[in-house]
Amino acid sequence: MTRAMSSGTYLVANKNSGAEASESYRTLRTNIRFSSMGRSSKVLLVTSAKGAEGKTTTATNLAVSYAQESKKVLLIDGNLRNPSLQQVFPRARKQGLTDVLTGQCEIESAITKTAIANLSVLTAGTLPPNPSEILGSERMQALLQEVGSFYDVVLIDSPAALSVSDAQILGTMVDGVVLVANQGKVSKDSLKKVKRGMDHVNAHILGVVLNNA
Repeated sequence: MTRAMSSGTYLVANKNSGAEASESYRTLRTNIRFSSMGRSSKVLLVTSAKGAEGKTTTATNLAVSYAQESKKVLLIDGNLRNPSLQQVFPRARKQGLTDVLTGQCEIESAITKTAIANLSVLTAGTLPPNPSEILGSERMQALLQEVGSFYDVVLIDSPAALSVSDAQILGTMVDGVVLVANQGKVSKDSLKKVKRGMDHVNAHILGVVLNNA
């Protein structure tokens, strides 16, 4: 997989569809499909053990890869503590997930269609004082059910799993979890701890993306 660029997430899957990195995301898309045989893989969570391991890069480029397959894709910024998608898509609406969940706006007015065909984005929105409670609410579950009925694929970029409980909370609401691991940055013990945490809430880990290999 490609590394996260210091200036922000780089849309390699869109910039150069024939490059090795682009092919890696297409392979990841295919692997997810095969690892989900017999069960739905419409709503997916992308997380990592620690921060700065490339989960936003992975989530964004995976979303682009699905969109290139003519899938209707929604990319959600579920990181309500340190969101990144507004930097990747600077023209996206600033009202986002939290504003919808708190009743400040309707979901239709918060979602932005990007310049990439078939790809829409829902940013984090106004940062709340209680991210875990908002993400764990019934409104969040209802929102995922609603967008899941309209989009072919829904991808959620979440905070690091060992930093806060948000990823575990979201893991209970999705069809599968993709764990991003940065080679040389994360230990096996950390990855095992993430797996135990996801197993504890019955979240389904589809597999691990080894980044910077």
